[in-house]
Amino acid sequence: MNTATFDKTTIYAYLQEICDPEIPVLSIVDLGMIRDAKMVDDVLEITITPTYTGCPAVDMIAATIKMDLQSRGFQKVNVIQAISPAWTTDWMTEAGKQKLKAYGIAPPNPKQQVCKQELFVQDEAVQCPRCDSWHTHRISEFGSTACKALYQCDDCLEPFDYFKCH
Repeated sequence: MNTATFDKTTIYAYLQEICDPEIPVLSIVDLGMIRDAKMVDDVLEITITPTYTGCPAVDMIAATIKMDLQSRGFQKVNVIQAISPAWTTDWMTEAGKQKLKAYGIAPPNPKQQVCKQELFVQDEAVQCPRCDSWHTHRISEFGSTACKALYQCDDCLEPFDYFKCH
């Protein structure tokens, strides 16, 4: 039997304290990964959606959720991964996007301004998180993790990651 009482607001507050292992400035709530929290009989079920199918951090996130909630008195915790609907950067909180920028990662744009049909050919305008210039260019479609691309600012010349929209 669980020794903790279920309160959805409290559960979300607990989950807000769990950071993404790849971008530790963001919580899993900031990322919009939490789809639901509910009690089913005596089991606390947390439904998450990974930011990418096959994201290498999702197993670590699930284990951290379980350990954290068990340490708070929930003996039975089940983390369910839901991949449909697919996660989108629209699910990120505005506070999370501001945390990304302050950390030096350009947050995702609300939507891509220009997209072409050809693979990896995009003319998306990305603002530099350091000097706020829009004079930037993509160096690589792939950055330090699969969810980011590598850009460089043409004004301050600093390289930076961009959290890709999808």
